[in-house]
Amino acid sequence: MKQYVWSAGVTAAIAAGLVFMAPFSAHAEEPIPGGVFVGSLSLEGLTEKEAEEKVAGYVEEKLNQTITLEVNGTQVSANAEELGLSWGNKDAVDDALRGTEIKGNLVRRYMKKKDLEVNPVKIDLDMDVDQEKISAFVSEKCGAVVTEPQNAAITKQDGEFIITPEVVGTTVDIEATKNSLNEALNGEGTDGIAIAATVTEKEPEITAEDLASIKDVLGTFSTDFSSSGASRSTNLAVGASKINGHVLMPGQVLSGYECMQPFTVENGYRTATAYENGRSVDSIGGGVCQISTTLYNASLLAELDIVQRQNHSMTIGYVKPSMDAAIAGTYKDLKISNPYDTPVYVEGYTSGKTLTFTIYGKETRPANRTIKFESQTLQRIDPGEPVEQVDNTLMPGQRVKVQSSHTGLRSQLYKCVYMDGELKERTLLNADTYNASKAIYRVGPAAPAVAPVEETPAAPEPTQPAETPAAPAEPAPTETQPLGPGYEYGPGMPAPSPAPTEAAPAEPAPAEPAPVETPDPAPLTEGPGGE
Repeated sequence: MKQYVWSAGVTAAIAAGLVFMAPFSAHAEEPIPGGVFVGSLSLEGLTEKEAEEKVAGYVEEKLNQTITLEVNGTQVSANAEELGLSWGNKDAVDDALRGTEIKGNLVRRYMKKKDLEVNPVKIDLDMDVDQEKISAFVSEKCGAVVTEPQNAAITKQDGEFIITPEVVGTTVDIEATKNSLNEALNGEGTDGIAIAATVTEKEPEITAEDLASIKDVLGTFSTDFSSSGASRSTNLAVGASKINGHVLMPGQVLSGYECMQPFTVENGYRTATAYENGRSVDSIGGGVCQISTTLYNASLLAELDIVQRQNHSMTIGYVKPSMDAAIAGTYKDLKISNPYDTPVYVEGYTSGKTLTFTIYGKETRPANRTIKFESQTLQRIDPGEPVEQVDNTLMPGQRVKVQSSHTGLRSQLYKCVYMDGELKERTLLNADTYNASKAIYRVGPAAPAVAPVEETPAAPEPTQPAETPAAPAEPAPTETQPLGPGYEYGPGMPAPSPAPTEAAPAEPAPAEPAPVETPDPAPLTEGPGGE
């Protein structure tokens, strides 16, 4: 509760009032003397009850005043409810009015009157408006004359930068306007209030002058996705377009995840292969890690600050080890920051089967200074024997590859700085581990066992007596069996002759079929859309 304000000498006046509250004679009583005011309202000649009623009526008149605000030459009217006008110190005024009647013996009454003549009591009203309601009123009623600032914008068209100038905005200083309203409301008048709202210009955050410094290529990097199918290619084009055109002011941070999410069909993405928990899975937005990886390498070359970067769980094929950057929800993200005093512009696009990111800005690095990034493989980890998963829908001995094996790695990435071709700095940037992953096959069930055929031993042939050899017979012609459909007889091969009709011999037991292996698919080189 706000406290009422006393004029000079109020302490003595109150003290006098409190003393006279103890009457010398119960019947000695007079109305409030001159020198007691609430706001500009004199309470002289009134009893305490009459004074309270008069003050309440006076406040009501103030609350019912028409309030006119002038905003940039435009006048708008408001009432007490629209501005949240209220009487903030009613209890304090009521407390102050008690004991202002002159009571007691003649000496005390005389002393109090004289004291009030010298030190009058003035109790200020505390009329207050609600700041939030003023802000809402200005937004609703003054929208045509209050404008938000517009930042300058930059786009790249046909190889040229085009800058749209900024627009300065106008805004109402709500706090200053509230103070002006309160001051007017607590004044003496009750016939209406008119004040000019405090209007200020609001400068945009980005100006054309700022953007004019964006001219030079600070770093550019491309990756190939020629092995990708239509869905993954679409994801790369969609994700790159959502980062393309971002301007980073000095110190500003860009998050790859925040730019590209949500990874939904409604946001333009399709289902493609991604990594998840060390396995290849289908995921909406699969492949967008190639976007973050390409942007990461362009940012390294531009020497932007890398705020956050994590490697994939398994190796990828489009960059060297420790040069990748994964995207997986918010726990794996690529965040880059502008360390320069001038803005930078991020360009990203696909052309054919190539993804490119380029960072533009104002080049301030020495011309004789160059940088390179060196990937080192420290250890290779063998994935081990393939995993076979029995699939009863396959034929016995059939094998279908579900996932290729991935060799695990431990690797590092170094940044090397050269001056006039001489190495001056070599800094470790990343030390990563990539998991090994076994190949996975679906295999058919084992072939059923075949029972062996029992053979009856042949009876011994009787011994025949020796005979006189007969004249040698003419040899029978050789029989050639047909080779089967689809085959032809080549030169030097005899034509077939009809085979003699004989009882068909017993069919031998079928041999176990030779294993049939489905050819390997192309190696996976996709980064996770949600690892």
